[in-house]
Amino acid sequence: MKTICIVGSGPIGATYARILLETTPDIQVMMFEAGPQLTSTAGENVRNLSDPTAKAEARTKSQGPLAGEHRAALGIPEDTVVEGSFTARQGTFLLDYGGKGAVEATDFPAAAASSNVGGQGVHWTCATPRPADSERVAFVDDSEWGELLDVAEELLHVRTAPFEDSPIAKALQKVLEREFNDELPDGRGVSTLPVAGDPQPDGSMRWAGVDAVLGPLIESSHPLSRRFRLRDLTLVREVLHEDGRVHGVKVEDLRTGETEDVAADAVVVAADAFRTPQLLWHSGIRPQALGRYLTEHPVVVSTVALEGETLREFLTEEQRDTELAHRARHADPVAAVKRIPFSEPDHPFSAQIMYSEEPPFRLPEDSPFCGNPWGFVNMGFGLRKRPRVEDGVIFDDELKDYLGFPKMTIRYSLTDIEGAEIEEATRRLRRAGAALGHFVAEPRLMPAGSSLHYQGTTRLGEEDDGASVADPWSTVWGFNNLFVGGNGVIPTATSMNPTLMSVALAVRGARRLAHSVGVER
Repeated sequence: MKTICIVGSGPIGATYARILLETTPDIQVMMFEAGPQLTSTAGENVRNLSDPTAKAEARTKSQGPLAGEHRAALGIPEDTVVEGSFTARQGTFLLDYGGKGAVEATDFPAAAASSNVGGQGVHWTCATPRPADSERVAFVDDSEWGELLDVAEELLHVRTAPFEDSPIAKALQKVLEREFNDELPDGRGVSTLPVAGDPQPDGSMRWAGVDAVLGPLIESSHPLSRRFRLRDLTLVREVLHEDGRVHGVKVEDLRTGETEDVAADAVVVAADAFRTPQLLWHSGIRPQALGRYLTEHPVVVSTVALEGETLREFLTEEQRDTELAHRARHADPVAAVKRIPFSEPDHPFSAQIMYSEEPPFRLPEDSPFCGNPWGFVNMGFGLRKRPRVEDGVIFDDELKDYLGFPKMTIRYSLTDIEGAEIEEATRRLRRAGAALGHFVAEPRLMPAGSSLHYQGTTRLGEEDDGASVADPWSTVWGFNNLFVGGNGVIPTATSMNPTLMSVALAVRGARRLAHSVGVER
């Protein structure tokens, strides 16, 4: 039986494991994760935990060098709050956290990561829009794209029209349609944001985590689970290779400190957009484009207090109060999320408008919007960052990070092209806010790295010309059995949440790997 080793337990590693085991009968998969398992079900979304204490503990355990005993060793004061300094996502830690061995990310200060089974796939907001127009990868034709995205949506349990029975959501859409739809192309108007999860009989949502992707692999009674093993708190130190072929990985058990070499017939590295290129670099696998072409989608955000006179045209107070009572029972912040999707050439932005009873910050006591009975919306307009070789990670073999890998320095800047689109995105956000109510937070560009969606550092390409790390099927150039996965493989400029796109590309890579393993049988 052949062995496939997967580095990283997020949605991408899980996709490779699921596709490989379901399509290839004579392989086994070993998955390695440096962080701990947070929930009794491997990879469950922590948003599903009803106990606030358990949820907080799970998020704390995700913080890698900032979790538990590591804090003191890094010289971080006990009462320092690092996670959440810029990022809105709990369960992450800033890469440039200020302690010994931190990433130097002055140009990208909000860069953050998670260290746990499931990665950020157990903390994400579950937004799953499809890429459109130039966001898509040109070397995958339309028919294949459609099929790959269909499979990705099935793996992630995507719901394309969640919360359609929400009167508040319908009212928000009506107001935004009146403002924008005449200038948007057919099929690209204001709509509901697709999300990943399973609606429950009581009207709540069980949010999808990596457990949804792993599916039968973590069901002890299922035959596929016998060929799958997930080892948490196990750090992959090196990818072992010779003459253009990998033959295993060197791993360290972080509980005992013991190391071992694990033989493999193929290796998939799907850590994240920074730690994947770092591991390859440390292993002596150094394509010219490794770590370069870093992109994310910059985000312009604001918060608006909804105007009752505007919403009353489409929403009665009785409807509002009934929905708010339902939301109070479920204590879930997401129930009304609208979007204006990316479309070219006239709307190269992905806008998300999320309803909330309260703003994400404390209003001044004398604010006329304190206790606004109509609530608030948090809005964000995501836009593109064009890939440039100048943007990316520099590795220092002499200096080490907290785990002993080459220290990383991130170099990143926006150009005049992004500057012009930021101005236009801000203008449109102001239009949306004025249509809905009153700004309680002025539109502002979030610090670089705030999106948490980092792309391009292991990008795919059609030719081995120095501008990509892997071929169109995610195989690292110069190897026939080493694959990379994650948001880092996306070579295009995108404006939206990339998880669905990354999973679709992982399905493509996993199928290629399954075929190659079958051919070698």
